[in-house]
Amino acid sequence: MRRDTHRETHSVARIGWLRAAILGANDGIVSTASLIAGVAAAGAAQPSILLTGIAGLVAGAMSMAAGEYVSVSSQGDAEKADIAKERHELATDPEFELEELTQIYQERGLDRPLAEQVAAQLTAHNALDSHLRDELGLTHHMKARPVQAAVASAASFTAGAALPLLVVFLDTGSSLPWTVSGASIVFLAILGALGAWAGNAPMLRPVLRVTFWGAFAMALTIAIGSLFEAPLG
Repeated sequence: MRRDTHRETHSVARIGWLRAAILGANDGIVSTASLIAGVAAAGAAQPSILLTGIAGLVAGAMSMAAGEYVSVSSQGDAEKADIAKERHELATDPEFELEELTQIYQERGLDRPLAEQVAAQLTAHNALDSHLRDELGLTHHMKARPVQAAVASAASFTAGAALPLLVVFLDTGSSLPWTVSGASIVFLAILGALGAWAGNAPMLRPVLRVTFWGAFAMALTIAIGSLFEAPLG
C-alpha cells in the first residue's frame, strides 16, 4: 500500500528573513532604549529625549536596511561567481565533475558502485543543481535575497525601536532611565521567545541571551549618562 506523503516544513526555510527580523528588532530595542536611558540619565529635558529616540529610530532603520542590502548583495555576488565557475567546469570537464560528485557521495557513506550510480543519475537529471547543492551547499532556501533582508531589517528595527520610544510618552519623570530599561528587558524577553518559537528552538537560552546583553548595554549607557549631570536641553 502506498503511503500518503506530505510536505514537511522546516525552520531553514525561514532562516533568511528570520535572522534579519530578529537582528533588526533586537537592535531597535537595545540601541533606542540605550540612547533614551543614557540621555535621560544625563538630565535632558523630555523634548530632547524624544528627539534623540526618534533620530535613533530613523538612523538605525536606514543603517540596518543599507547594511543588510550591501552584505547580502555581496553574498549573492559570491554565489553567482561560484555558479558561473561550476557551470564552466561542467561544460569543459564533465568527467572530472562526475568523479568529484562520486567522491562526495562516497565520503557520505555510499560504497563506490552506488556512489557512481547516484552521481550519474543526478548528473543526468540536473548536473548543475547537484553540484551546487552537494559540493557547494547552495540551496534555494539559503539563496541570498538582499531586498527581502533589507526590508525585514528596517521594518523590524522600526518596530523594535518604537517600543522604548513609547515609554517616553508614558513616563516623563526622573525614573525614565529605569522605566525604559525595565520595559525594554521585557520586550527583549518576548522577542527572544518569539524568535525561538519561530525557529522551533528551546526558549530559555535565547531569552537569557538577549536580555543579558540588552541589560548590559542599557546599564552601561545609564552609567555614562550619569557622569553628565547638566541638562542637555
